[in-house]
Amino acid sequence: MSGLHVAVLMGGWSAEREVSLSSGAGVADALESLGHRVTRIDMGHDVAERLAEAKPDVVFNALHGTPGEDGTVQGLMDLMGLAYTHSGLVTSVIAIDKELTKQQLVPQGIRMPEGRIVASETLYETDPLPRPYVLKPVNEGSSVGVAIVTEGGNYGSPIGRDTEGPWRHFDRLLAEPFIRGRELTTAVLGDEALAVTELKPKSGFYDYDAKYTDGLTQHVCPADIPGDIRAECLRMALEAHRILGCKGTSRSDFRWDDEKGIDGLYLLEVNTQPGMTPLSLVPEQGRHIGLSYAELVQRIVDEALAERAA
Repeated sequence: MSGLHVAVLMGGWSAEREVSLSSGAGVADALESLGHRVTRIDMGHDVAERLAEAKPDVVFNALHGTPGEDGTVQGLMDLMGLAYTHSGLVTSVIAIDKELTKQQLVPQGIRMPEGRIVASETLYETDPLPRPYVLKPVNEGSSVGVAIVTEGGNYGSPIGRDTEGPWRHFDRLLAEPFIRGRELTTAVLGDEALAVTELKPKSGFYDYDAKYTDGLTQHVCPADIPGDIRAECLRMALEAHRILGCKGTSRSDFRWDDEKGIDGLYLLEVNTQPGMTPLSLVPEQGRHIGLSYAELVQRIVDEALAERAA
């Protein structure tokens, strides 16, 4: 479908603003290359007014984090009667919250690490789990605020109040056991799981800098893993996408303890609006199955319009 007017929402004020601006710029350029008219909107608090003025046929939501990925913007666009890409309000509310996501997926047979919600203030009194363990904000993506707490690490035991931990700006955290092994990820587009990519950071773990700084992480696509592990990643990613009610594209992240075989594979989280930057994993897996970046963007737009027409 050519000749559409597409508003591309990008930027905003979350911790992932710069990533969103990069995603949005790539999406907008791709749409224009396909012959569509594009209105670029760097989201501010006047976003409703900007969208009303634009009167687009469809909105491509290239926002990451709050409030673009947590249901807030989705609810606004629902009220305005706009067609938009990616997941809707309810799915976004659930998937941005790691605790709610577990409550939906684990009873349906999706293996996820056990964990507990803790107040960040309590970290200075005692460890919430035996070390090593992972701390992550409940409602953030792109590994913002994630830390691995180990024996003999830099955070102290107990964690010192003067410690500059990446989680320090968040009140509620999810503590999970650290799973040794390998970092895997699988994208879903529509009703198809695309591929499995292994992520090999040059140092440390796959944190925000490793994700978005060129040269810090090696992407192996397709991952060099046994066939049963690949099949299980594809199955769990697609099943999580369906259970949560995701639309357009999503990306599921995994840790695999390769000493335990399939029993060592855990889904960590589901991203309902994965990055579309030059280093992003969904475009990379799209290329693996023969989709150009522009074709991937068009597929996402087409599904949004089909959803509205249904």
